[in-house]
Amino acid sequence: MISYRLFLIFDALLMSFPHSWRKNLFISLAKIARFFAPSRNRVIRQNLDFAFSKGLGSEEYAYIESYCYRNLALNLLQVMENRHYVHDDFTRRVVFENREAVDELLSQGKGIVFVSAHFGNWEMGATALSALVTPTTSIYQEFKHSEFDPYLLESRTRHGMDLAEKNGALKHLARALKKGASVSLMIDQASNRTHGVSITFFGHPTYQSSTPAILSRKYDAPIVPLYIFSEDEEHFTIRFDDPIIVTGEEEEAIKIATQLQADSLEKAIRSRPELWFWCHKRWKSEYRGIYAG
Repeated sequence: MISYRLFLIFDALLMSFPHSWRKNLFISLAKIARFFAPSRNRVIRQNLDFAFSKGLGSEEYAYIESYCYRNLALNLLQVMENRHYVHDDFTRRVVFENREAVDELLSQGKGIVFVSAHFGNWEMGATALSALVTPTTSIYQEFKHSEFDPYLLESRTRHGMDLAEKNGALKHLARALKKGASVSLMIDQASNRTHGVSITFFGHPTYQSSTPAILSRKYDAPIVPLYIFSEDEEHFTIRFDDPIIVTGEEEEAIKIATQLQADSLEKAIRSRPELWFWCHKRWKSEYRGIYAG
């Protein structure tokens, strides 16, 4: 509890400074973290080698590795700033592409299964979606130090997002969709045979979570992938891809819909590879050997 109180003091002090100062501080911390994380740097390069078949140049490796830390730091800062944001802060910084497709679905009273990834400023993306488009129910994982959970919850729920803890979250997502509300899920983390279906991602057979497709089919809720981009880290564009409709025989329909989600994500990553969270072991379930050494 003492550590949490000290953190709140740090939060109050940090927020008393201009945004540019806060940003520069977190970018500096990201550079330090990269220097002291050789094992995590190795994972980034192993993922890049696997995804791009060792086709990147040394400058590309270095840039993506460096930006991975920078992007994570900016997301952590966004969590803190979201606790102090008001509605106008989002409208001032965020615009949308292909929003009309989403608004059409919402006008029909349909719930939507939004899917995204740890890509770009995902904290801004998830919160702006709930604040500016439609409230969503999403999943979070408790901190090891549970006293910090209320901080994270406040950062997200004050802008229209309802959060369910990861263990037992499925029933909360189902309840929201039954009522015609929308949910949002991350689809880029490692999965396995138990919780996913086999798809192809960056040219490699792998497993991806089938939860979005299962929920979509059961509750007649279209899947809409979305990704957040920025050219200056200050102003953001949330791009909605075309809706994915899950129809047909259950097993095949779920597999097709999950592959379409993977294709959408891969396209986004290939367009801006530095924006993805390369430092997690995405392929650890099927290709443990790539993380050896």
